[in-house]
Amino acid sequence: MQKIVLLIFILLALYYLIPFILTAGFGIGVIKRYSSSSKIAFTFDDGPSPVYTPQLLDLLKKYQVKATFFVVASRAERYPELIIRMQEEGHLIGIHNYVHTSNWLMFPWTVIRQLKKSTSIIEGITGVRTIYYRPPWGLMTLFDFFLTKSYKIIHWSVMAEDWRMKGGSEKVKSRLLGQIKKGDVILLHDCGETWGADVDAPLNTINALKDVLKELSEQGFTYARIDEM
Repeated sequence: MQKIVLLIFILLALYYLIPFILTAGFGIGVIKRYSSSSKIAFTFDDGPSPVYTPQLLDLLKKYQVKATFFVVASRAERYPELIIRMQEEGHLIGIHNYVHTSNWLMFPWTVIRQLKKSTSIIEGITGVRTIYYRPPWGLMTLFDFFLTKSYKIIHWSVMAEDWRMKGGSEKVKSRLLGQIKKGDVILLHDCGETWGADVDAPLNTINALKDVLKELSEQGFTYARIDEM
């Protein structure tokens, strides 16, 4: 019995824990930051949101920031006009699964099916086939390393925990200005309609970015999409 339990533990470690250590800890198989770049990349997950994505796009346009959006494809189906606007305004569109479910909770073939469906949906809206993918919560399994043959998997180097209302926009602003340096990939959210998030949390993100983008621009930072880094 003990040997069986040990075997199960080893298999689970191989499938879940080791991929987490390799990706989140060492950046193996994923892109966390671009150490050789002089630019920074703002990325936004979980959208599009009919309430907050338009506000965010207005702000990015004001400061001439080109960002990367990792969209939930089931939401892209509902709001294709926002995906089109992202593209028309020069932003890069990546995949964040068809629904916001962790890869840890799905069979490998379900992940593949979601990715293929998501890619097809985005291509159907934009005419462009995307290869950029961010798994929800950045969680990967051992199997997901095979996806790197077809997709560039993007993690992040700066996170402001902006999916919660607690702390308000000042928390988001403080964390961003305190951490951002050249080459960083910054994780933020333009939709709060996912498990564990507060629905109106993106309002804090947008309000924080009004000051953050102004200050970063004054400091000489420049911005790029992931594919331009």
